[in-house]
Amino acid sequence: MRVWSLLLGLTILGAAEARGRAENWPQWRGPRGNGVASETGIPVRWSRTQNVVWRAPLPGPAGATPIVWEDRIFLTSAAGNDLVLLCFSTEGKELWRRTVGTGNQIARGEEGNSASPSPVTDGRHVWVFFGTGVLACYDFDGNEVWKFNVQQRYGRFDIQFGMTSTPVLHGEHLYLQLLHGSMGGDYIVGKVVKLRKQDGSEVWVRDRPTGAIAENRHSYASPVLSTAGGRPLLITHGQDHTVAFDLETGEEAWRLGGLNGTTELNRKPFDRTLRFVASPVAAEGLVVIPTAKAGPVVAVSLEEARGVLPPRPGQAIRWVNDKTPDVPCPLIVDGLVYLCRQDGKLFVVEAATGEELYYERTHDHQHRASPIYADGHVYLTSRDGHVTVVKAGRTFQIVAENELGETITASPVVSNGTLYLRSFEALYAIRTP
Repeated sequence: MRVWSLLLGLTILGAAEARGRAENWPQWRGPRGNGVASETGIPVRWSRTQNVVWRAPLPGPAGATPIVWEDRIFLTSAAGNDLVLLCFSTEGKELWRRTVGTGNQIARGEEGNSASPSPVTDGRHVWVFFGTGVLACYDFDGNEVWKFNVQQRYGRFDIQFGMTSTPVLHGEHLYLQLLHGSMGGDYIVGKVVKLRKQDGSEVWVRDRPTGAIAENRHSYASPVLSTAGGRPLLITHGQDHTVAFDLETGEEAWRLGGLNGTTELNRKPFDRTLRFVASPVAAEGLVVIPTAKAGPVVAVSLEEARGVLPPRPGQAIRWVNDKTPDVPCPLIVDGLVYLCRQDGKLFVVEAATGEELYYERTHDHQHRASPIYADGHVYLTSRDGHVTVVKAGRTFQIVAENELGETITASPVVSNGTLYLRSFEALYAIRTP
């Protein structure tokens, strides 16, 4: 009897410790906005039957990444012509769904649709944004708090494959980047917006001129937050430039051009179809900035970046690599930068110097999701539902390759000891028994 009591006590203690280590995943790229999870014991192997705790069917396809807060999961989806917000329990039960808007548009032969931006939450409310321009706030019981259409307030979207930018939530405010414009005329829009999260009212809006032309005016990237050195910045990305704004005042803190065309950063010819899809990542004192297609990727020191940065290595610009991920975002972990190209090739460089450690092929298929890190491993998700798990570190080692057989463009999520994968068909919870 005493043995069973001891075992029971150890089991309860172990469960409590596991819960203590658990963290929420409140936004697209996790609790710190950089794709890095601090939890341990996350599975590296699974299939449609192995280590799948539950599978919840979804009403339609989407690329929006789920978010998790304690025992609730939120995600957006297309449901025919409707655009919906769904709430699931972490046991896989659908708690509620709300139709936020209508008018779903499919982009590029089902490459994406109007449910591409991901939700964000502060633990009390959840905010959702769709490619139609609808921006809304709901409480955790599914009650609408406020809603309006961004296009009516800040101008009609003119973007070839739809607005996909995910909002950033910080403190009491919500931030948007709206980068788009006509490919053939003078109509060009580059705006950055700060809103009060409680009612959607405007705090400030700033124009973001760059001189970009043609398809370069269209950005499919999302802004990222940096709090390095006690200087909170919103880093926006698109229209041939990366531009950082002071969160409080909306004033421009620094800008980097030269990302398109024959410069010391990008020695390739100017490309009228260069549009940014991958977002930067800010971590460990750096912001690593991807571009598109043939490259480059640029590392900027957050401590030294001020004003207009010269488009060449030196001072604030730590290093340049002539390759870029194109669609998946970079990942910075323990002094290394992981960059997965859209064709599945992975290259890893030293964060401090840019020295390339390896460049290797993983699964040979389109990669649209951004990589995440958990418990010593990097998870790379391809569009055909194949997830390659690579050991983190200076040498290349594939630990496992996993198949779900369903289309995936959303990024993986880690919370409460569970890996969540969102396919076009279903939401999966994957956990080691």
